[in-house]
This record gives sequence, C-alpha cells and structure tokens, in this order.
Amino acid sequence: MIDPKDPEGAIAAAAKRCSNWGRWGADDVRGTMNFLTPDKRTQGAKLVRRGVSFSLSQRFDADGPQKGWRRRTNPVHTMLDTGTDAVTGVQGFPHGLGGADDVIAMPLQCSTQWDGLGHIFDHGMAWNGRPADRVVTSLGDLTTGIETVADVVAGRGVLLDVGRAIGTDGELPDGFAITEEHLAATIAAQRVEVGRGDIVLVRTGQLARVRRNGWGDYAGGPAPGLSFTTADWLHRTEIAAIATDTWGFEVRPNEFEDAFQPLHQVAIPHIGLFLGEMWDLEALAADCAEDGVHEFWLTAAPLPITGAVGSPVNPIAVK
Repeated sequence: MIDPKDPEGAIAAAAKRCSNWGRWGADDVRGTMNFLTPDKRTQGAKLVRRGVSFSLSQRFDADGPQKGWRRRTNPVHTMLDTGTDAVTGVQGFPHGLGGADDVIAMPLQCSTQWDGLGHIFDHGMAWNGRPADRVVTSLGDLTTGIETVADVVAGRGVLLDVGRAIGTDGELPDGFAITEEHLAATIAAQRVEVGRGDIVLVRTGQLARVRRNGWGDYAGGPAPGLSFTTADWLHRTEIAAIATDTWGFEVRPNEFEDAFQPLHQVAIPHIGLFLGEMWDLEALAADCAEDGVHEFWLTAAPLPITGAVGSPVNPIAVK
C-alpha cells in the first residue's frame, strides 16, 4: 500500500530498497543492461522457429502524437534533393545521374524510443550515485549517453499482454494501474517465465484504442501503465529493460495526489533500468495470442547518438 499524500516518502523508501548503485562498480554506465549477457543473448537467438518478424515501432512522421509539451514535436521531414530536381537538371551531376536526399528534425523521444540512464534524476542525483550536473550538461550526457548500450540491446523478449489477460476486449482503461499481481496473473495465463536479462514488453491496448479514436491526449494524458508498487518487481526480476505501448510507461494520472512520473524516479536513477515507450505491440500481440508463444528474439539497439539521453528505435521481434 502507498500513501497517496506522500510521494516523497514512497519514492525515498523504494529507492533505498531497490537501489543498484555500486552493483557493477563505481564506473558502471549500463545499469540493468549488465544482466543481458552473451549467454542470455544466445538463449534468445534459439527462440527463432518460424522466421516471422515484427517491427514494434510507430511511424516517425508529422502525424504522430506529440502536441508540443516541453518542446516535444512530431518529426519534420524535409527533402534536400528530389526527382523534380533531377528531371529539371539542376543537380549538376554528369551523364544523367540524379538522386534524392533528405533530412529529419525531431526530438529523440517523439515516437518509439528508449529512455537512457541520463534521462531522469532523483534529487539531483543520476544513475549510480553521480551528481546530475556532472553527468548531463549542455554538451549532452557525458557519462551514460545512449551510445554506451548501442551494442547490447538484443536478446530474449517476452510479451506480457496484460490488456488481453486482464482487460476488457483486449484493452485496459486509462488510469488502470498494473500491479505485480496483474503481471503475475498474465505470466501464469501465458505460461511464460520472466527473469534475469529479459527485455519485457507490456501491452495495455491503449495504442489500439487511440488508433480507433484519434490521438487525443495519448502524449502525456491519462493512460494505463505500471503501478508505482511494481518497483520492487522490476528490481527483483533483474530484467534488462521494459517497454510499453503508452507514452509514459507508468499509470497516468500517477497514484499520488501531487506527483509526476514517480516510478521513473526510482527505475532509472536507482535501479538503472532502461524504459521503452510508445512501442507498437499490436501485430506481435495478435500473433502471440494465435500461437500461444509469447517469447521471441528481440533486437532493439538505440541509435548511437553521442551523449543522448534517449533514442528512437525500430525494435524487431523474430519468432
């Protein structure tokens, strides 16, 4: 149980219980990705049976969900060279050669993405007990930039389709807090195991709903998501990462009367856990429901953008 009037106390207590500071040494920059070992990666690769693959990424275009909160906008895609330029001969290439080129401008967390370890602080402290002002400056994340895990995010993926297992018509309502009991019930219903080094995907069904009804407040508004009380489960299971089909990973509104993303405040700077948001789990979930297999090989490497605190990603699940 949590006291809805005391987010400070609940966060402090959970941070103390779930801290991984120093677990992999004072210089560690990978947090829970340390659980994703070569052995775990080998086990994940053996899950490929049918060779069918699923992209778990939403589109990156101007029709995305962002509404400008904290200057987050949808991608702006601009052509630098086009077929029109080639036909009119303005490109200046010899012997009839023509081509197209383009550029994109976007916040790194505007669509399907990973939160890096420099994304969230607790009382001015970043992952592994470092002062936040020594980690992330105007030059970027000088210590735990997302590039530090660009070569490791591939292994056993597990889909926990809580929307189908617990919800109505495959979906959870906005504001639904997914507890450890809900996760355990889903794991039991799917006859799957979750443990050290796994990349866990939690489907709520919210993305399916907004695709029917329009984006609405998907970017920052009410949503189903992980309860703050799952912090101990996230720590105890020793998973490498967790991602959801929602904007903010945890339930919104949050479970305290005056709080903003309190589970982030424990999961990232204290557990060292990588969080994925706005993943498209619909096609994968439908396939898992049909064949009853909820584990797969998953590769989800971030772009190695030096010093970034998050990154777009196109995760690929292969069954």
